[in-house]
Amino acid sequence: MSTERWNWFKSSYSSGEGGECVEIAALPHTIHIRDSKNPTGPHVTLSPTAWSAFLEGQEK
Repeated sequence: MSTERWNWFKSSYSSGEGGECVEIAALPHTIHIRDSKNPTGPHVTLSPTAWSAFLEGQEK
């Protein structure tokens, strides 16, 4: 599956100085996370349930 057509957006937790940039692409059944400095490199895929659990952990 090509990631080029996915709507990637930069995480609000990413640094503005270009050193720590995480991008997210939310699809109906999966959430994808990648390093914006390497957009053609590997990415992590999570289920919506796992993504929600991750976000809940970030808020604590």
